[in-house]
Amino acid sequence: MSRLSYSTVDRLPPELRPLVKPGDLRPRIVHFGLGAFHRAHQAVYTEHAAALSGQPWGIVAVGPRSAAPVEAARAQDCLFSVAERGGGIRVVGSLLDALPMRAEAARLDALIASSEVTTITLTVTEKGYTRDPATGLLDTADPNVAADLAATAVSEPAPMRTVVGRLTASLAARFRAGGAPVNVVSCDNAAGNGAALAAVVRGFAEASAWPDREALLGWLAESVAFPATVVDRIVPASTDEDRAAAEKALGLRDDIAVAGEPFRQWVLEDRFTAPRPPWELDGALIVPDAAPYQLMKLRLLNGSHSLLAYLGLAAGCGTVADALASDWGERAVRRFTAEVAVTLPGGLDVAGYVEDLVARFANPAIAHRLRQIGSDGSLKIPERWLGPLRERGATPILVLALAAWVNATRPGEHGDQFFGTTDPAAATLARCWQDPAAVVARLLTAIGAADLAEDRDLVSAVRAHLPALRAGRFEL
Repeated sequence: MSRLSYSTVDRLPPELRPLVKPGDLRPRIVHFGLGAFHRAHQAVYTEHAAALSGQPWGIVAVGPRSAAPVEAARAQDCLFSVAERGGGIRVVGSLLDALPMRAEAARLDALIASSEVTTITLTVTEKGYTRDPATGLLDTADPNVAADLAATAVSEPAPMRTVVGRLTASLAARFRAGGAPVNVVSCDNAAGNGAALAAVVRGFAEASAWPDREALLGWLAESVAFPATVVDRIVPASTDEDRAAAEKALGLRDDIAVAGEPFRQWVLEDRFTAPRPPWELDGALIVPDAAPYQLMKLRLLNGSHSLLAYLGLAAGCGTVADALASDWGERAVRRFTAEVAVTLPGGLDVAGYVEDLVARFANPAIAHRLRQIGSDGSLKIPERWLGPLRERGATPILVLALAAWVNATRPGEHGDQFFGTTDPAAATLARCWQDPAAVVARLLTAIGAADLAEDRDLVSAVRAHLPALRAGRFEL
């Protein structure tokens, strides 16, 4: 079957075609991360903003690691379809090109140095920020960060290994080319994601060997905006079934098709130094302070997602919908959100938000794998659970949640984690199990919660759940 591309897109019925002609767009946004979430979220908002405003907002995406996603996108002129599970499908045309981060560093530097590019966005997951979990600052001891910092003393453009290194080097190229203001927008789930990104970029510049780093730091402070954001749409990893469904609907092969839930949300702090797409034309919220929305999402949606992941894996469930359909799933979510809701600021529609997320989790068309949600727990748990634990204390549902995560960090038979989840700190977490009697305290310390590790009542309560969880049982 013919592949989706510029030469075949006109075969589609009008209602399935992109809202914009890619040839009418200009590369005005650079996005780090070429995953399914970006294609089903920011790319969709940007296409709508371009279509509704008549402004030529186009995206060039950067593949930070493997070249395979870049090659797959280029093979079909960066066109792709987005399906709403349980709804319709349409091809999106806001993505103009894709670049491998290391192999085309010079081209990326030139692109970001161009004043035509006014906005940089990122979806690189929590681990892409290479932060020290204890401080939240750049982890200069990370071998890849150290290698990138060493590269600042040699060639330009240096072939950076990390997103933070490449982003900072490209921003430095923009500074040296005239220093036009630019927006750098984190779209990853982390508390204070804008400030977190600003801190690691600044930390990299400070630790670099660039002779103009002091002037660069001044420009970063004055001309580069790092607004906080909240992004939300459940977009499971694409499957063969998703691609087959897209091919059937389009009559064209689409190797990078994505499918997500109908719901999507984007909240952005109104803090920009350069022009940006009018995303609010497609329903994005531009607000003075994104923190309350961010906290609600991290603690209620993401927090209960992690709860379902670790309890569900222990119980033998495969997806979020499976877990919610169990005799314990909805009760667990409602009990968890009720406990955590009291830690949120006033003025939020918490009750309506909880009802929406229960309905979203229950959608059987969204086969969101618990193994995917449960991965990178050492980065997710501090953002989602530790704040409520410190503020509320060891409530029963928070203790159970923490115990379920501890249970999931057990080493597997082949050096992986027991349920097949992955984690950048997997080796460190596995070593914590060398002393089973102290494993809870050691795991808490490993994720930056030494204070909680010293709470004997909490540690004892968590440890008490582990035998039952190991056997696939728990009580709510």
